[in-house]
Amino acid sequence: MSNPTFTFGNSFGATPAAAPSATAAPDVVKETTTRDFVRDVIEASQKTPVLVDFWAAWCGPCKQLTPVLEKVVRDAKGKVLLVKMNIDDHPEIAGQLGIQSIPAVIAFVKGRPADGFMGAQPESQIKQFIERVAGPIGPSDSDKLLEAGQAALATNDLQGAADAFLAVLDAEPDNVAATAGLARALIGNGQFDEARGLLDRLPPAKAGDAAVTGARAELELAERAASVGDTEALAVRVAAHPADHAARFELAEALAAKGDRQGAVDHLIEIVRRERAWNEEAARKKLVQFFDAWGMTDPMTLYGRRRLSSVLFS
Repeated sequence: MSNPTFTFGNSFGATPAAAPSATAAPDVVKETTTRDFVRDVIEASQKTPVLVDFWAAWCGPCKQLTPVLEKVVRDAKGKVLLVKMNIDDHPEIAGQLGIQSIPAVIAFVKGRPADGFMGAQPESQIKQFIERVAGPIGPSDSDKLLEAGQAALATNDLQGAADAFLAVLDAEPDNVAATAGLARALIGNGQFDEARGLLDRLPPAKAGDAAVTGARAELELAERAASVGDTEALAVRVAAHPADHAARFELAEALAAKGDRQGAVDHLIEIVRRERAWNEEAARKKLVQFFDAWGMTDPMTLYGRRRLSSVLFS
């Protein structure tokens, strides 16, 4: 994925923040042979869990898995070791373990197989697997950068957020969370076309990720904010005609655009209370869009969900 061009101003440099360095312990990743398997795996696993990656040069999924697996192992800072075995050169061990499909990863603990998985896996699932056999390994460098980026977004530090997310994407071009975070930084700076282009370049399989859905919802709301009507005039209109759902809906959008989230939620809830099916449940759907844009833990998301539930199930 190519990084978008930024126009944040002179202070928004093009050089992303450097990712924290990760120094791996000696021999944390190594190749082994049938002859050395006992030393490299059975004996080594008496002290430290050892993951054995059974692979072959012709195996496409192996090429996808290995770099991710190596990264997570190195992020574990010596709590687990990785030993790779080419089954074409050394088929005996794989045969003894009954491995019929690769890539296959088997975790050895105290000299015995303890857990395993087959097929290419995302980084998050590999980390969970390692933590099952070796205990918590703490946040990775990417996790720390993502956390820093989200914290920067929360304080409207668009420079800091963009730098953090770009640093993640430099190491992991397909990282969905970093892509969505960078899109939010672009949206905050008014670069709507760049944000949309960034999100549109994601593969279809990742388009439904919650972080991506939230970023798209925020983009739509931000674009809508540029064309909202006068809230005072809309409020007068709604007060005079409480059943004018179209005016109330427009007022809710305008209030959300101006930062009055509770006011926006309350008016949409009122539409749901009066006529849930109005305009194909537009009020409920708009609430869901707000919740996606604001995030699951935002106080107004929680408030809105509680109010919506009380209306729907009363």
